[in-house]
Amino acid sequence: MDLIADHTVLAVVVGSRAYGLDTAESDTDRRGVYAAPAALFWRLDKPPTHLDGPLPEQFSWEIERFLTLALGCNPTVLECLWSPIVERITPIGTELLALRHAFLSQRARQTFLEYAGAQFKRLNPESPKWKQAMHMIRLLISGRHLVRHGEPLVHMGEHRDRLLAVRRGEVAWSELRAWRDELTADLGASAGVLPEHPDRAAVEEFLVAARKSTL
Repeated sequence: MDLIADHTVLAVVVGSRAYGLDTAESDTDRRGVYAAPAALFWRLDKPPTHLDGPLPEQFSWEIERFLTLALGCNPTVLECLWSPIVERITPIGTELLALRHAFLSQRARQTFLEYAGAQFKRLNPESPKWKQAMHMIRLLISGRHLVRHGEPLVHMGEHRDRLLAVRRGEVAWSELRAWRDELTADLGASAGVLPEHPDRAAVEEFLVAARKSTL
């Protein structure tokens, strides 16, 4: 059984191409969600929670794992739900996208700050990896937009030129640090529009229906 080919419900492009930050050298990063047939869970050996491939830079989650990560406001997973490039979608995938606001909660502020903070700690001011620095800033911009407007900002649009300047190493470390500090402060202080908790009941109802549809 090919879980990716036969049971993918949503497949999107993420990374630089979805962010509008791609260059001629950019890879195409793909992420997907597959709904393993319910009967596979009746066995001792359960279906995998995630799979790599088959294309380069492709990674997919089994639907229950994806929902769990989304309820925890995992930035990577949330941005899949708002990717502007959808390559494959089924009726279950359509329902998943319609449900995407149910995953959001005030926890997103913490997760975006933590992810960006971890990336910043890995940067060496003496010889920073500028692509990593660019994505650290991009993540903070996305998180700030999410807290303020109720959805992550995936396509960078108006921020493209400045972010690509970071990637090319044309921004001084002091300027990068100041930009990072400003975004971190904004993300941490903004009152925001997100609910305190996600709508876990709606997500669970969706999962049960998705499982039943595979019987």
